[in-house]
Amino acid sequence: MAGQRVWENSLRALLACSTMSAKSAISKEIFAPLDERMLGAVQVKRRTKKKIPFLATGGQGEYLTYICLSVTNKKPTQASITKVKQFEGSTSFVRRSQWMLEQLRQVNGIDPNRDSAEFDLLFENAFDQWVASTASEKCTFFQILHHTCQRYLTDRKPEFINCQSKIMGGNSILHSAADSVTSAVQKASQALNERGERLGRAEEKTEDMKNSAQQFAETAHKLAMKHKC
Repeated sequence: MAGQRVWENSLRALLACSTMSAKSAISKEIFAPLDERMLGAVQVKRRTKKKIPFLATGGQGEYLTYICLSVTNKKPTQASITKVKQFEGSTSFVRRSQWMLEQLRQVNGIDPNRDSAEFDLLFENAFDQWVASTASEKCTFFQILHHTCQRYLTDRKPEFINCQSKIMGGNSILHSAADSVTSAVQKASQALNERGERLGRAEEKTEDMKNSAQQFAETAHKLAMKHKC
């Protein structure tokens, strides 16, 4: 049993590294050339397979699918969700469907009471049912998506339903990251203050020693003059 768990953990680690490498490549190949910045991505599979003609995929067989969230670097900032595919035997990625964030109407987390890799995305003109590679990857993507909607959409924001509280509330990775940065700044400030206090005390001691030495020199000089006379 222990050996089985070690093997499973190793496999998960390898898959995580592979996914991170793919996301980095997608960011460079798909979004960077268009002066866009990828905020997050999740590797997915359809829960219900669509009947797609062989020619619709270019006859390239199996593929990996990623749902990506990106924003433009140029102002005013435009956010979009893009479906990216990597076909079997290819090292490159292909941009497929794309929607502006304003077209997103509903994000369904399926089950608010447990970690689940399943989710649905409802757009104005499309509806897809997905399964992420892992529940944690879905959770991270949802947190980034929710934060992006709150930041860049001013009018009609999508509805987030059946989502865990950690996605919507203060326990998101974004808040945790902000808390970590704040804590680090506070610790650095405290360390500088303590260092300043130590330096101040050292300067005071130095000044006291200087005054004592000066007084000793004056006393010694007076004694020398007295004995000379």
